This record gives sequence, C-alpha cells and structure tokens, in this order.
Amino acid sequence: MNEIIHPGAGLLFMKVGTHAQESLADIIARKRKEIDKVGHTMWGYGGNTCHPTSMVQPFARTYAARREPIHLVMEEMVSNHFAEPLCAAESSSDGINWQTIPEAIEVRGSRYALVIRDLRAVSLTLPLQQTMVPVGPNTGRLGARYVSGRVDKACLTVLDKAELLNDVTKCERPIHLVATMADPYAVFLRNFRPKTGD
Repeated sequence: MNEIIHPGAGLLFMKVGTHAQESLADIIARKRKEIDKVGHTMWGYGGNTCHPTSMVQPFARTYAARREPIHLVMEEMVSNHFAEPLCAAESSSDGINWQTIPEAIEVRGSRYALVIRDLRAVSLTLPLQQTMVPVGPNTGRLGARYVSGRVDKACLTVLDKAELLNDVTKCERPIHLVATMADPYAVFLRNFRPKTGD
C-alpha cells in the first residue's frame, strides 16, 4: 500500500493506450503541456462504464465531501483505437449546460472526459481483489470480478484486506500513470472543432 493505493482510497481505474491514432507517449506529453498552460486538462474516454453523472461524479463527490482526493490510476495496454482524431468543442458536467473547451486543451475521439490537474509516471500495483465497486448497478461487486472481459475502467474503493479468490486471474494490475481528479471530475463532450486548414 502507498499514499495513493491504500484502504479507503477512491480510485478510478482505467486501461490506456493508443487513442484516436495517437500513441500513449504523445498523449501524455500533450496532456502535461495542457496542464502547464491551463492548470488542468481533460482525459477523454468512451464506453458504457463510468458514466459522468450516474457514476463518476457521485463517487468523486463522496470523497470531496470528506476532503479526500480521488485518483485516476492507469494501466498501459496495447490498443487499436484508430478513430478519427476530432477534437471536442464543448463540455458539460450535466449534459444540459455547455461551455467551450479552452483552446489549449484537445480532447480527441471521445464521448466523455475526466478532469485532471496533474499527471505523473509511477510504478505501482493495484490489487483488484482488494477493491470494490462503490456506485452504480454493480455496487458491492469485487473489483477483480468486475474488471474483466471488455470492462476496461471502473470506480473503485480500496478495502481493508484482500479477498481470497480461486476463480479470477490477473488480480494484480501494474499502474503506470496517476492523475489527481478535479471538480467536476467527469464531463460530457459534443461537437467538433474545425480541422486545421478548414
């Protein structure tokens, strides 16, 4: 256990790799520049898990109310995400009220985004058998059983002790990147900026 992964910690676990035709290394470099310019950035994602208003925001606000941080912890994977790298033009924390995304921030090929204020390389291990889903329809499900198959992200709470499992493999996940999440934690994205040269 450590300052990020410890009993009671709130984590958003995500597998990351190539996205919208951009390598992970290039994404990291770009996101760090965006943080330097704006003080925060947006980490885009898609899929059916970790919906902004029904999952991520309620989960994150539970920790914010206790003045505790919530961290995005990322496992690098091989990815073949080659969607067109179109940049979202607007974001919304509720899907109703929309704001223009700062010009310095590019969120490419995504439906949603997590709001983060830092991004650092680490070498940690996340024991999924010592985590639980704390929000949504899978509340109470052990992280090691939830994060499997096509599920590549999850809101998780770290438990006091690990569960002993005989039916799940790959419980220990290497974490390569960590970010501190910031209010409003997760947003919807819409519309696209004009392509360069248009």
